[in-house]
Amino acid sequence: MNKEQERISQEAWKKWGPYLTDRQWGTVREDYSPDENPWAYSTHDMARSKAYRWGEEGIAGICDDRQILCFAIGLWNGKDPILKERFFGLTGPQGNHGEDVKEIYYYLDSTPSHAYMKMLYKYPQTAFPYDQLLTENAKRTRLDPEYELIDTGIFDQNRYFDVFVEYAKNDAEDILIRIQVVNRGPEAAPLVVLPTLWFRNTWVWGYDSYEPTLIAIGDQAVEVKHRDLTGFRLLGEKPKDLLFCNNETNVSRLYHSTDSKKYYKDGINDFAVQGKPTVNPDRGGTKMSFHYELQVPAETTQTLRLRLGNYSGNDPFGGFDALFQTRIGEADAFYGALQQGLATEEEKTIQRQAFGGLLWGKQFYYYDVTQWLKGDPAQPACPGERMRGRNHEWRHLNNADIISMPDKWEYPWYASWDLAFHCIPLAMIDPGLAKRQLLLLIHDWYLHPNGQLPAYEWSFSDANPPVHAWATWKVYELDKEDQGGKGDTGFLETIFHKLLLNFTWWVNRKDASGNNIFEGGFLGMDNIGLFDRNNTQMPDGGHLEQADGTSWMAMYSLNLMRIALELAKTNPIYQDMGTKFFEHFLYIAGVMDNMGDGASGLWDDEDEFFYDVVKFPDDGNLRLKIRSMVGLIPLFAVEVLDDEILQTQSDFSERLRWFLNYRPDLASLVSRWHEKGAGEKHLLSLLRGHRMKRLLYRMLDETEFLSEFGIRALSKYHEQHPFQLDLGGNVLSVPYTPGESTTGLFGGNSNWRGPIWVPLNFMIIESLRRFYHYYGDDFLVEYPTRSGTYLNLEQIAHELSTRLLRLFQRNAQGTRPIFGNNSKMQGDPNFKDYFLFYEYFHGDKGWGLGASHQTGWTALIAKLIQTLAKKG
Repeated sequence: MNKEQERISQEAWKKWGPYLTDRQWGTVREDYSPDENPWAYSTHDMARSKAYRWGEEGIAGICDDRQILCFAIGLWNGKDPILKERFFGLTGPQGNHGEDVKEIYYYLDSTPSHAYMKMLYKYPQTAFPYDQLLTENAKRTRLDPEYELIDTGIFDQNRYFDVFVEYAKNDAEDILIRIQVVNRGPEAAPLVVLPTLWFRNTWVWGYDSYEPTLIAIGDQAVEVKHRDLTGFRLLGEKPKDLLFCNNETNVSRLYHSTDSKKYYKDGINDFAVQGKPTVNPDRGGTKMSFHYELQVPAETTQTLRLRLGNYSGNDPFGGFDALFQTRIGEADAFYGALQQGLATEEEKTIQRQAFGGLLWGKQFYYYDVTQWLKGDPAQPACPGERMRGRNHEWRHLNNADIISMPDKWEYPWYASWDLAFHCIPLAMIDPGLAKRQLLLLIHDWYLHPNGQLPAYEWSFSDANPPVHAWATWKVYELDKEDQGGKGDTGFLETIFHKLLLNFTWWVNRKDASGNNIFEGGFLGMDNIGLFDRNNTQMPDGGHLEQADGTSWMAMYSLNLMRIALELAKTNPIYQDMGTKFFEHFLYIAGVMDNMGDGASGLWDDEDEFFYDVVKFPDDGNLRLKIRSMVGLIPLFAVEVLDDEILQTQSDFSERLRWFLNYRPDLASLVSRWHEKGAGEKHLLSLLRGHRMKRLLYRMLDETEFLSEFGIRALSKYHEQHPFQLDLGGNVLSVPYTPGESTTGLFGGNSNWRGPIWVPLNFMIIESLRRFYHYYGDDFLVEYPTRSGTYLNLEQIAHELSTRLLRLFQRNAQGTRPIFGNNSKMQGDPNFKDYFLFYEYFHGDKGWGLGASHQTGWTALIAKLIQTLAKKG
């Protein structure tokens, strides 16, 4: 084992990490408004002056795993009206496509233990265009593209600083910090750098009045006085000064009120920018900054060095650079071992930055819903509406954990299905972390007593697709392979028991008619339908029956069956549970098949595709003929059982034989159940050979779903033939929209009507490989449709993976599709090899869209790169 592999299992090394969020303002947790308007209750303008209740934010920040003490950087170019202490972006109502960060930064590297980390922030030397970004985006409609920081031209003459922030741990609680400021411009430029240390405010809410403090020791050190952080100091090399204030709300500025306190949270800002006497001359407080004033010559680098932790020696910067080289070398060795066999240096860079962003995406997430609803004893009373408002039915939820975030600025809260996808690439580098993340959501303080998994903080009661069991099995397999064939059955068993509750919740709450056809509602794919699919009640009393909701549940049944059969290898009692989920799958498969006849079915014989159906009380039906990802999700319900299982698990086999003899109608639905496949295998799937081939015929058609860069979320057919429906005089339409959303459904900051989404492409690829495991080389499908070329399913999975990788790779013209027409990002040597892992991608051109740092599920590209290398 190399050094980093040794550290991964030592939890002490993970006590400190990049657990500070990129945005705390505008979150539900910080919203105490009567009208449930988080964007207005705490804003970017308020953030520098307001002490947060539930978490802290910063640029390139770190903290401990309880977020007692935080460190981040502040910057000032001498021209901005405020310090750059946090990333700026538009709120949901301000952006023409929802909330959007308006900064350029990259999470470049991290090891799983965070023994080494590196990020880059690009800070303009001229005044940051806050008003311009607000004004121009306000002018734009949903039909216009977003107006980004780089579009303002502020980087055109290279008048900006590259600020590289690196961390290297000497040991678990001794952290070296290196800040390298590079002037990319043609002239010398000034920069104030303010490495900042502060305590999360835990003392003003009325529970524990203990107040820690930071105290200057001479001119280059600060002592951390906290009952839980013995011997901690922050040391800085030759600062101009040490500036102190308190992490307290400036009630005068925000609320035109007064109190007896002084030196508020914004004191360092007001001192540095306006020269006000707002820092404590006694050099003590709960927030402080080392004050550096740099004059950086053109095209040169200046370096600042700091040290945070329990170091007690007399030479804090002796051996400083040597330790960085050691930790960088260990990071190279760790990733070098992982990346053996990767084809190119470009692939290695893409993968490593994907892992870097994924690891930087970990955040301390704190939210006690009961306390939040009631308000705090020492604070003003909350409006009464809160007790009946958002998340009031989740009073058991009490989270205070390190969790992988979708995007620490746009989505600084966990989402249950996002997190499941994150765990696949996490398992490649830190299987223990991946398992702990999956275990988190099934704990009693997350999982609802009724069995529902929390969706996300804007509405924990929304239903995300039930992918937790799928991810659990994938992580189990990856970990088992990593451990030389020894699986962690304790992990598997723990999650299995809690998922039984969740499965029951789905059956009881999302199958309104009790007919095994599910109305899952939102299901994560925001605007993929005509309307908000949480509102399943249609005009005239109709309700929506969902092809994807039903298919997700068929997949869920097979996932739980597979887990039960694995557990039954060592505990035969689980054979009975395996049978239960086998039968449940068959009931769902039977209903989907029976609904395939006439106008009422989910399968349309004319189009040979799956659609949602609106069912009316008078037995009337309306099939919503939208060719979308909804109709491809039946592919995911596939499992292959080796004949060995039937031979070794006799109770399961006997029950299956009885059931299949007793219900031959259902037995006939299972794809070739009575015919063994390659290597004596049995296939369970919603799709028999014909239907699967017809579904693939559409999916692999370049005039429909197949893009140069993967599978689109909506068929290109709807570009010329938008689906339309008149509901009570309100004409609703679903056109092909390959880029940003043109509707306001779910805030309009995501789009499922044409773009490429990596997570569901990943599931398509995984499903094709599962089918190939049964069918083998002889089952051929035309790829692309009408091309005359036939490939087996493994080859098609390989080709789809290659198309997704094209998003990031340089093409024949030397450009990367993700950067679109932006010449700066495409060609500038200080931009072109830094990757952003976007939320989704333009269905025709591959441009990166949506959240720009959603390195959670888009980091699945790291797993695809690895599989491509293994498969050759």
